[in-house]
Amino acid sequence: MGFAAGAMLFVISDEIVPETHTRGNERIATLGTMAGIFVMLYLDVALG
Repeated sequence: MGFAAGAMLFVISDEIVPETHTRGNERIATLGTMAGIFVMLYLDVALG
């Protein structure tokens, strides 16, 4: 399950981040991705 989650994160970030960088939202896209990963990790530790 961990491998599947990592693969899904890679696919999503590989598709979404370049798309947002072409429209001039580089900083917001990168910070949003980082915040989402931190929230996911926090919830994993807190609820696990």
